[in-house]
Amino acid sequence: MRVTGGRLGGRKLRVPRGSRVRPTSDRVRESLFARLGALTGCRVLDAFAGTGALGIEALSRGAEAAVFVEQAPAVLSVLRANLDALAPGAVARVVRGDARSALRRLARAGERFDRIFLDPPYGSEILAEVLPLAAPLLSDGGQLVLETARRNPLPSPSGLVILDARRYGDTVITRWVAPDGAPDEAGRVDEGALNS
Repeated sequence: MRVTGGRLGGRKLRVPRGSRVRPTSDRVRESLFARLGALTGCRVLDAFAGTGALGIEALSRGAEAAVFVEQAPAVLSVLRANLDALAPGAVARVVRGDARSALRRLARAGERFDRIFLDPPYGSEILAEVLPLAAPLLSDGGQLVLETARRNPLPSPSGLVILDARRYGDTVITRWVAPDGAPDEAGRVDEGALNS
């Protein structure tokens, strides 16, 4: 696995041994970040961070700061090693713990993010609980990016407008935006991309 673009483009990411994590592939990350728009000055949240690939990719492409949420101790050590090696000067913070409790703590602290990445284990029941906690953390015009398996039903977070959903093999990446962020795109879904 490598960072696909920005100042860290081409640098390798460490991955934990075993099947604890399912990192977003280089190809999917490259396609996603091509659609996310400029990240300069953005604050990002990488929940279910795993290797930190999504948040590190955002930092590489100009994000100002990133918060990484991860629970598994073995995975946390790899995440920290990736941050130490790839983004030592970045404003990066690791929050250890369950995503639900971490998102509640961030909300109580009044934190807001311009991009939120959610990549929970495929088929996990936790998604129904996490989406309502993540949506209020978006800044005006912020985007929430969700990675799910094709076989799983697409959720509908309250108060957000879908931008697009694209399929890459068994993976579906869906983006929502806070309504003030893209009034000209309200309600449009890129259905053609779902069939690619």
